[in-house]
Amino acid sequence: MKAFQTICRQLGSSKSFSLRPGPFVEFSSSSYSFARKKKNPYEEVDQTKYSQLVKSVLSFGGLAQTPESLLEEDDLLYGPVIKQKPPKPNEEAKVPQKWFPLFNTQRSGKPNKSDSSIPLKIPLQRNVIPSVTRILQQTMTSEQIFILERWKKRMILELGEDGFAEYTSNNFLQGKQFHQALESILSSQENLKERDENLLQCGYIESVQHILKDISGVLALESAVQHETLKYVGLLDCVAEYQGKLCVIDWKTSEKPKPFIHNTYDNPLQVVAYMGAINHDTNYNFQVQCGLIVVAYKDGSPAHPHFMNAELCSQYWVKWLLRLEEYTEKEMNQTIQKPD
Repeated sequence: MKAFQTICRQLGSSKSFSLRPGPFVEFSSSSYSFARKKKNPYEEVDQTKYSQLVKSVLSFGGLAQTPESLLEEDDLLYGPVIKQKPPKPNEEAKVPQKWFPLFNTQRSGKPNKSDSSIPLKIPLQRNVIPSVTRILQQTMTSEQIFILERWKKRMILELGEDGFAEYTSNNFLQGKQFHQALESILSSQENLKERDENLLQCGYIESVQHILKDISGVLALESAVQHETLKYVGLLDCVAEYQGKLCVIDWKTSEKPKPFIHNTYDNPLQVVAYMGAINHDTNYNFQVQCGLIVVAYKDGSPAHPHFMNAELCSQYWVKWLLRLEEYTEKEMNQTIQKPD
């Protein structure tokens, strides 16, 4: 290093050789060091050419926009704003005027051991007492009616009147076959080999295979229930143990996923209505404290089970009693309005 410095001093003192500062060169391992600086595309715009346009826009003497004019413009472009009514202060705290318990304190949770192992199948008697399905249909909220009507109109536009009628008929038939297949599987008195293999191998049955493994101790299948005090009837799908807990089981079919219980709309009310009836129906000597909604899918994808414990069932029972009172009130008003 000292030798190199000595040589540099000697060369610097020489008259024939001088050291002048040259251009600074930076060495880098990066491949972008010598890349040209990217030009701004706006620098190439002819400012003179567009200056008059800018001035004309800035100096436009039209009417200034106001909040009212903006709302009118939005109303024209997107349609009128639908204002939702604020919830009433006492709406959430509403309680039934006529209270009746969901559970029967005079009954045990399980049937007597001496009872037959054959599931009950009580036929539904058609009478003047309204069914659970009718009560729920007649007391749907305006939002539920709107969603149902919108879906119906969309399907009619897509399939036509005849196509939609055929679609509805096919869905009803498939649902009926699905319940028949489940009845065959869960009933101990029928031989599955004698059933139609195509019926048992449908997509809906494939969808509920993992649910059926957790079901045992079937007590009732497609059996009618009647609440003598509250005056309603129904036809439940199944009463059996699911993972060791006795449940009212409701089988549903769907083409769209329903992973959450709120996706099932009024199905929880239907389950607790059957539960309250069976707990006070003299045709049954046991009590049910839990519910299960199983949503099966046509493509065979795994069904969604929605388990309802006693606490959740009690919450839905209050809502069912309110819907029942609403139905009763509507029926009374219609009776009064009818001419003699």
